[in-house]
Amino acid sequence: MVRFSIFGIPVQVQPFFWVTLVIIGGALGATTASAILQVGIFVLAGFISILIHELGHALTARKFGATSEITLQAFGGYAAYSGVRLTRPQSFAVTAAGPAVQILLGLAVFIALRYLPPLNDNADYFLGTLVWISIAWAVLNLLPVLPLDGGQMLNAMLGPQRIKITLWITIIVSVLVGLILFVRTQSVLFPIFLGMFAWQAFQALRENRWRS
Repeated sequence: MVRFSIFGIPVQVQPFFWVTLVIIGGALGATTASAILQVGIFVLAGFISILIHELGHALTARKFGATSEITLQAFGGYAAYSGVRLTRPQSFAVTAAGPAVQILLGLAVFIALRYLPPLNDNADYFLGTLVWISIAWAVLNLLPVLPLDGGQMLNAMLGPQRIKITLWITIIVSVLVGLILFVRTQSVLFPIFLGMFAWQAFQALRENRWRS
């Protein structure tokens, strides 16, 4: 496990973070030296983009007096905070900060590419991948699906008294987007995750009904 600090915030990177990035980066089909190099470049771009996403959460939480730490794990990561109870507006701001800074990163690199002099193929691939991961990851994370950032933001807006609405939205959006992604890409990876989120929301909904 890799451990370091950035801006005074502890970061730990679990082994499966690298494994999943390698798989998503195309390692299973990489049979040449250049293809393997591109997988490594993809992993580096993904690491930078996801770390910046989690820093958005952690630094915003620290602004509100919380102590933050970041964990990068399989298919993403999370920023944990302690020492303060956030209000719903503060919670919304902390959650929104992650995808916001990630989108800004993607847009900044995209604009810079228009003005940079010609680069070599590997540099172009790195910057292009950084743009794609930053924007695509942030957009996916903004879906109103728990436990994604969009779902957390929806929960912060509606509040705990309307958790059933949040859970139903999670189920409906997960199923619809999962089906659309499968039909358009023929990939089962993200549909499986969305299906898992829908099932978790359904289970939580049943538990919530039992309690009421």
